[in-house]
Amino acid sequence: MSASAPRGLVGVIHLPAMPGDPGHAGGGFEAVYAHAMRDADALAAGGIENVVVENFGSRPFVKGDARDPLPPHQVAAITVVARALRDRFARVGVNCLRNDVVAALGIAAATGASFVRVNVHVGAYVTDQGVIEGEAARSLRYRHALGAHDVAICADVLVKHATPLAPIDATQATKDTLDRGMADAVVVTGTATGAPVDLATLERVRAAAGTRAVLLGSGLTPDDAEHLLRYADGAIVGTWVKAGGDVRAPVDSSRVRTLVQVCAGRFRSA
Repeated sequence: MSASAPRGLVGVIHLPAMPGDPGHAGGGFEAVYAHAMRDADALAAGGIENVVVENFGSRPFVKGDARDPLPPHQVAAITVVARALRDRFARVGVNCLRNDVVAALGIAAATGASFVRVNVHVGAYVTDQGVIEGEAARSLRYRHALGAHDVAICADVLVKHATPLAPIDATQATKDTLDRGMADAVVVTGTATGAPVDLATLERVRAAAGTRAVLLGSGLTPDDAEHLLRYADGAIVGTWVKAGGDVRAPVDSSRVRTLVQVCAGRFRSA
């Protein structure tokens, strides 16, 4: 039986650059934690019940595979934040950029988080980190070894900031991810962070997924909620809910509240 993917809106906790990252602005890990809790407060105040935490500021990202895994200090920092979020939100997810789903699963198992996001679960994609190959065989066996059967794997299809190494359409990519890769849900994005999802692509993914969960992974705004959400079971929101719609700004609770109100009752499974 598949683990249950999150439904409805999922707010993103974008961690800033950490010690050791080129963009770290000082303040050490305490500043990273304070940044995360500030955005968590704003998301909760706006009515968000589910969140995912990711090392968004740790650019340039490592690949996140067995040869180039997430640094231990980043794993530790994400773990500390994820555990704190568990006391505040109904469901917490983990995304270890660029593609370290094994680290994400370990964090989820240790903290009681309920899902992970993985950018490349199956296939191979050309990215700014080089060629990233999916590690579904490794990650699903690791989840089984941990006994973390309730941790859902939400896997991107034709993920942003990436191009398939060999041509593949949205229908086949979805079927490969869910059927051969055994993911619990698929995530559909635009071409970049904050970019809108292409409606035609979303329709094809929805048809290929059948009854299984489909999440929007970028670009949701109040203006396009009506025509997108009827195809989606959930949506991961991280850019529009920031002040001025700037992904680098703090979360704005009033924008969160607006999006929550607009999206209420519009999801496919609502």
